[in-house]
Amino acid sequence: MTNRVSYNPQDFRMMCEQAERDHESRKVMILLDRVKRQIADRGMAADVQSPKPPVTAIAGKSGLSQPSARPAPFER
Repeated sequence: MTNRVSYNPQDFRMMCEQAERDHESRKVMILLDRVKRQIADRGMAADVQSPKPPVTAIAGKSGLSQPSARPAPFER
C-alpha cells in the first residue's frame, strides 16, 4: 500500500497559487531576455546602417538651416 500525503485544501490552494506565480515569473524573465536580445540586435543593425542626413530648409534671410516642420513643403 502506498503512503499518500494529503494536504489541507487551503495548503493545496496556496501551493497552486505559488506554482502559478513561479510560472508567470519565468514567463516574464523569458520575455525580458527576448526583448533585450531584440534591442541588442537592433543596436547592432543601426551601427551597420549609414545615418541619413537631416532634412533642412533655408530660413529667410539668415541662411540658417533648420529641420522642416512639414513632410513636404509644397504639399497642401
